[in-house]
Amino acid sequence: MNSLLNDLRYALRTLRNRPAFSAVAILALALGIGANTAIFSVINAVLLRRLPYADPDRLAMVWLDNRRLGLHEDLMSYPILEDWKKNNVFESMAGFTLSSSTLTGEGEPERVAGAMVPAAWFTVLGVGPRLGRAFTPDQEQPGRDNVALLSHGLWVRRFGADPQVVGKSFQLDGKTVTVAGVMPPDFRFPEKKTELWMPLALDPRTKNARYAFWMSVVGRLKPGVTWDQARAEMQGLGARIERQDPQLAGYGVWVVPLHTQLVGNLRPALLMLFAAVVSVLLIACANVANLLLARAASREREIAVRAALGAGRGRLIRQLLTESAVLGLVAGALGLGLAVWGVDAITRLGPRDMPGLDDIRADSRVLAFTFLISLATGIVFGLLPAFAATRLDLSESLKEGGRAATAGPGGRRLRQALVVAEIAAAVVLVAGAGLLIRSFAKLRAVDPGFRPERLLTMKMVVSQSTHREGPQVAALYQQILDRLAQLPGVESAGMVSDLFLSKTPNSGNFSIEGRPPVPIEQQIEATLDSVSPAYFAAMGVPLLKGRFFDQRDGANSPPVVLINDTMARRFWPGEDPVGKRFTFGSSPGPNPRWLTVAGVVGDMRRQGLDQAARCETFLPHALRPRRGMTLVVRTRSEPAQAIASVRSLIRSIAPDQPLFAMAAMEELLGESVAQRRFHMVLLGVFSALALALAAIGIYGVMHYAVVQRTPEIGIRIALGARPADVLRLVLRQGLNLTLTGLAVGLIAALAFTRLMSTLLFGVAPGDPATFAGVGLLLAAVALAASYVPSRRASRVDPMEALRHE
Repeated sequence: MNSLLNDLRYALRTLRNRPAFSAVAILALALGIGANTAIFSVINAVLLRRLPYADPDRLAMVWLDNRRLGLHEDLMSYPILEDWKKNNVFESMAGFTLSSSTLTGEGEPERVAGAMVPAAWFTVLGVGPRLGRAFTPDQEQPGRDNVALLSHGLWVRRFGADPQVVGKSFQLDGKTVTVAGVMPPDFRFPEKKTELWMPLALDPRTKNARYAFWMSVVGRLKPGVTWDQARAEMQGLGARIERQDPQLAGYGVWVVPLHTQLVGNLRPALLMLFAAVVSVLLIACANVANLLLARAASREREIAVRAALGAGRGRLIRQLLTESAVLGLVAGALGLGLAVWGVDAITRLGPRDMPGLDDIRADSRVLAFTFLISLATGIVFGLLPAFAATRLDLSESLKEGGRAATAGPGGRRLRQALVVAEIAAAVVLVAGAGLLIRSFAKLRAVDPGFRPERLLTMKMVVSQSTHREGPQVAALYQQILDRLAQLPGVESAGMVSDLFLSKTPNSGNFSIEGRPPVPIEQQIEATLDSVSPAYFAAMGVPLLKGRFFDQRDGANSPPVVLINDTMARRFWPGEDPVGKRFTFGSSPGPNPRWLTVAGVVGDMRRQGLDQAARCETFLPHALRPRRGMTLVVRTRSEPAQAIASVRSLIRSIAPDQPLFAMAAMEELLGESVAQRRFHMVLLGVFSALALALAAIGIYGVMHYAVVQRTPEIGIRIALGARPADVLRLVLRQGLNLTLTGLAVGLIAALAFTRLMSTLLFGVAPGDPATFAGVGLLLAAVALAASYVPSRRASRVDPMEALRHE
């Protein structure tokens, strides 16, 4: 122990006596360790932290596998859930559905995201309220379901964290609801924004509607059941259901672990970023190892004297590794501080719906990771220099002009190999970042099918307590739209039931007049939205054929429909679909409600810029009134300038109806690509850091080479070599290192970028333009880093060089 303490004291004294070296090395390592700690904090919160449920590794989401649409995760019906429960792998299953409600009372009316769940849902998840109690089975009956569980956030925000809140009443959608309890602070299922849970009370019609798909399902595996067993069992059950019920042909069962479901596609992206920051740290380690190799030359006599006095090679290596370990731990402490700043930046940059984003913190696991990676870093970058520095020829090293082992050919090759590795790692990261940048640029260049500029959007839901009938709802919305269109600064206003489509939008099968029924397994669903007549004009969606809706299309008029271009080309190729008729449902039946196509509108990318348009249909809102609508207002100036006047006008017409989710369309489009932007920015930052460290590494090696070769260069100049010749000589050495690193890096980048193919859009993993640009960029940076030492070499005074020698 005394020996170790002596080594530590000597290591600290050594670092203090060389402040410039210590500062450069600590800063380089701190950047790498800080980046690793920041990304590990995200991985810890998103991928590693256990879900706040009992035995969360046994929880799964069970979906309808809609092979007709290629949609693995589709909603299903209550009767099918009852069939699914007859399995041998799940000990319990429960269905639920998302909802939203208007909360009124003290303060402004507020739209609250919620879910309707059965009493068994809490048993499946293995979680209960923090205050109060969960639902009971008798509360799953219509008329007895006027109870609710609050999220911790809603309890604090609207009820002042009242500990006596259980049993109190509040108004929800105009009905009196009693608080049954408050859920724990970390409970946010099924969505991050969910703040209210109510009993799933179904009427007999809904319970028997076998082909009405509206429900999500969560299940708990029996102890000892593997995921492969669960998938095989449920797929077999789904196949039997298909055989027994031909109407369900093309629908199977899809099982996903709950953690995988919540994380989504973040896992490959976060692992890619973690690989990137590990590469940055390795580049920093290579730089510090090169510094230690260079410093070892100046410590040659010290190490030789200690060896001559009896210190064995193992003892010398331990001392040198202790110095590098202390260097790593000091850098780790600084890196932890940088990581705190980095986590804050990541939290602000990350997508708002990213799971675990609010839970990123430096817990014991993150602190342990930082300590271990700091210690490991010290050993990694110190090991090679320690072995090289202790490989001594004592008789040579003790001479006044003896040459250190690290200054000889072996040490030179080692330093050059480290620089080649740095360049190769930088090439991989820059290539990945380049692909993401090109991919993001192509995504943002995609035409969404409408004009997003100067477009203000907001959501509104008309309460049933104030407007009970559909015509009343339609009349209220029409009054609002008429008034909005007359508002100064507003060009036009419209509305749609769903502005953007979810993964499972409101859709259904349809039958075309005069055509034979399509085989069940080949039927395609089309979405169905309600819109106002001016909606397409407000959005800037072009009319391709026929006409838009107008005053002729009322509740008592012959039903008409607009379809998008994708549907027109798919089902009426080479024909004019205007005037054609179809009806929703697998077969027309005896008295079909035919919808006549009045026009064809352009496609909109409503499921995301990276998703192709689906078959879409639109009905006049007066014909199909919906309580929840999204208003779109095209303004003459920036949308933010119209928010106050738009809000005030709607409040004057419907003071009790909440107006929420108000945002500019360009902001919404930005949010739709937020996750891709998040990955691009982070990988871009790390690749820039890697490029800078690689440039520093090249500069360091070239500078040291010039110092070592100064006498030789002096002799060359004395014998007639021109400065330009010396400049080319040294630059050629740097160029050789660069080309070697580029060759290795490009080969590695081809493998790395194939692993990130799922993160790309419109760009191939081996995109030639990106790789050519990366090669030119690295070559330019390396040339710049080599030029300064080369320039110095070309200006060597031969007399000074020979006098020094």
